[in-house]
Amino acid sequence: MLMRGARTRRNYPGACSTSRRIGVYNGGKIVKENIFDTLLSRPSLFLNKEILHHSHRPTFMPHREKEIERIAFNLVEALNGQIPSNMILYGVTGAGKTAVTLHVTNLLKEKGEQMKRDITPVMVNCRQIDTQYRVLSNIGNSLLEDHEIDEIPFTGWPTDRVFKELIKRMDARKGVFVIVLDEIDHLVRKAGDDLLYNLTNLNSFLKDSRACVIGISNDLKFTEFLDPRVRSRLGQQDLLFAPYDAEQLKDILRKRASVAIAPDVVSEGVIALCSAFAAQEHGDARCALDLLRVSTEKAEQLGDKEVEQHHVRMAQHQIEADQIEPVIAALPTQQKLVLASVLINERNGLKNIQTGQLYDVYDQACSYLNIPSLTQRRISGIISNLDMLGLITARTISRGRYGRSKEINSCIPQNVETQQILMNADENMSTVFNNRYRQQRPL
Repeated sequence: MLMRGARTRRNYPGACSTSRRIGVYNGGKIVKENIFDTLLSRPSLFLNKEILHHSHRPTFMPHREKEIERIAFNLVEALNGQIPSNMILYGVTGAGKTAVTLHVTNLLKEKGEQMKRDITPVMVNCRQIDTQYRVLSNIGNSLLEDHEIDEIPFTGWPTDRVFKELIKRMDARKGVFVIVLDEIDHLVRKAGDDLLYNLTNLNSFLKDSRACVIGISNDLKFTEFLDPRVRSRLGQQDLLFAPYDAEQLKDILRKRASVAIAPDVVSEGVIALCSAFAAQEHGDARCALDLLRVSTEKAEQLGDKEVEQHHVRMAQHQIEADQIEPVIAALPTQQKLVLASVLINERNGLKNIQTGQLYDVYDQACSYLNIPSLTQRRISGIISNLDMLGLITARTISRGRYGRSKEINSCIPQNVETQQILMNADENMSTVFNNRYRQQRPL
């Protein structure tokens, strides 16, 4: 005899969409059932899901043999007791720059241990560690032995003291240090190039050790912001990682799927579709892996035994929504109002919205909230920012003697509930969307 709970999703948050068994009679006693028992007993379509995550570092890097050879040819100097050249690795997101660099530096360290050469790779993510002080202290603290406790503090020292301490520790460890600065363009834009000047000048101060710097950048033009002296020192060797094409992505996915997903679960059509979608996104291997993983998760959730193309489309919609939702929710109030004004205009049948039409609705929305509206000039800047974020398109057009204007349209995927996201993020947005507006007619 089953005991069923009286509550459902209708009357309390977090409940399942259907009533679930919460206990059974066993000798007159109610034995509670844990929802995870059912989930754990369900057969999985995965063999090893971790292989499809970005954090997984494969032992083999297909279609990056030339790039591996170039980096290795430079770094072999460390095994010969010489100083490798500094390098800059360029390429779009998901082109394999970080994975290849980690792969090569790990092999270098392994070979160094075999040859009894002291080689120490140090990788710093400059998006997470984004000031000169923090980068230097992070490198310095990574050189401490397990028994050492003299960490450089998170803050409080003069930067030159941190730099001197780093030199001291490197000389104490001896050998060759390969300093990898991932997303170096982010650091340069935020903190300038002083750090790069100091790091590329390390060998002038080191006595018993040597160092080289490898910068990894998604921005092909970031060196334009560098001092010429820094640019010449850092860019001794440049290496461009071309985006993966659809065929290369298919090959990568096949190899990963063969060890990550159960046999005969994924069809060739699924691999091809994931690759095609990712190829459209600048050949991003991470995107392709995400699509395959989430597609398989969707099939598993639905109780399907095979991953099919409609699962891929579901995954693509989910990934798009997951990426866009936090961006929309985090917009400042004025940017939320401008985006809402675009949506309200489109809700009323307008396309290719003129700047004046958008501003008219925006101004009314501000009056409903009893807040001062910004000038049209300021709003033009916000429109450009929303365009940069990929939430709208703003195409500048000429209207002859009437000057120039912008044609504005939203470009958020239809599966993203933009209006609901805005209202959930800011309760005042409900007032904005639920009021009536005077509409300018199309010109």
